[in-house]
Amino acid sequence: MAKKGQTFQHYSFETKKKAIAMRLEGMTKKEVASALQISDIGRLKVWMRIYREFGEEGLVDRRRRRIFAGQEPGRSDQEYSEQA
Repeated sequence: MAKKGQTFQHYSFETKKKAIAMRLEGMTKKEVASALQISDIGRLKVWMRIYREFGEEGLVDRRRRRIFAGQEPGRSDQEYSEQA
């Protein structure tokens, strides 16, 4: 459970992809975490499980999507701002 005032680190899709590739090449979780400056080694285990289950598509973070007033569901923020 998150504690009050706790902040979370967000990693880009590219960083996740690179970490997966490094693990598949045989690097240890500790080596990958230090090379990519990932603070939580357990994240790598989670990313590997998701990658095996869903492929690269599973690594995309969908939690931060915002729907603006008048925006159609399913359209990205960028598509909305380009047409506005």
